[in-house]
Amino acid sequence: MLTLGIEEEYLLLDPATALPVPLADEVRAAVDLDPVVHEREIQAELLQAQVEVATPVCSDLAEAGRHLLRLRHAVSSAAKRSGCRIAACGTAPCSGPEPVPVTINPRYLAMRTRAAQLVDEQFVHGMHVHVAIPDREMGVAVLNRVRPWLPVLVAMAGNSPLWNGQDTGFSSWRTVVYSRWPVSGPPPYFHGLADYEERIDALMTAGAIADRGQLYWQARLSERYPTIEVRCLDVQLRADDSVMFAGIVRGLVATALRDEKAGRPPTPCLPELLAAANWHAARHGLDGVLVDPAGQRRGADDVVRSLLVHIGQSLEEAGDTRQVSSLVHRLLRRGTPADRQRRALATDGLKAVMELIAEP
Repeated sequence: MLTLGIEEEYLLLDPATALPVPLADEVRAAVDLDPVVHEREIQAELLQAQVEVATPVCSDLAEAGRHLLRLRHAVSSAAKRSGCRIAACGTAPCSGPEPVPVTINPRYLAMRTRAAQLVDEQFVHGMHVHVAIPDREMGVAVLNRVRPWLPVLVAMAGNSPLWNGQDTGFSSWRTVVYSRWPVSGPPPYFHGLADYEERIDALMTAGAIADRGQLYWQARLSERYPTIEVRCLDVQLRADDSVMFAGIVRGLVATALRDEKAGRPPTPCLPELLAAANWHAARHGLDGVLVDPAGQRRGADDVVRSLLVHIGQSLEEAGDTRQVSSLVHRLLRRGTPADRQRRALATDGLKAVMELIAEP
């Protein structure tokens, strides 16, 4: 059984105006966690209107779900005591005329000096899923096999249609915002761990990135943990949907490990086609068609179901089949979180959106 962990980023909003508020320090100080599992459970983020939570290492989805709910409720209660609300949305639905201050951290301050406009507009919030890998060499092999499925995850998880009070027309505008950084999107194909390390060293030598934390690929090897980290998902409205995606990611990793050990060749995927598939997924979500891992246009429902078939054995071995399948089918029935945000906007404007994204 592969262990896993979930990280989620939240936005802090004024309950009256729905504007971001720089109260992260106050919220983090007001959090009352019992028990505290580790010191990194509640973390600062780039902007002072953002906080991040991280579950401990978990053995199964039920355990991950319990920790995620515990953290969500703790941060939500702290935010209310501090005069704001946490919002689980991939982008800020609107923003004020003045930039939100950067968290006082040397790395973050250096980022703003280097790319002030990008940092000021980094109102993006994702969920990251860590899954254990045997070693980094095998982790690179897993990256090569997972990368063709990343656009499908982007389409399923879209929860960022709004920006500056307007509908962007995209299901995941967060994906577009992240694409403005030098190293972003689906990772390239790597010819082993040495190739992975050499290419990162080349990026750093060229000054394209200041540190490995700026490898904003949608999947990468963690520098802190013995895991692969999948980062393509918008933060989800509900914790149970986050847990579903964690199960899917673990299923993809487990399937990749099995196929690598069996010597099955990875699905060939041209980088330009994968980038285009990712853009299409961010734009349309599950509305209409997707570009599948083989580069073919197919109905979105069919592609999602083919994902479940692809990871079916891994889900069954982990005991996750029923939970993941039922939640996926619910997603296909009711639409993505972006669809729900749009319906709320059409019903009662930003007030209804606020009520939707700020529920615990």
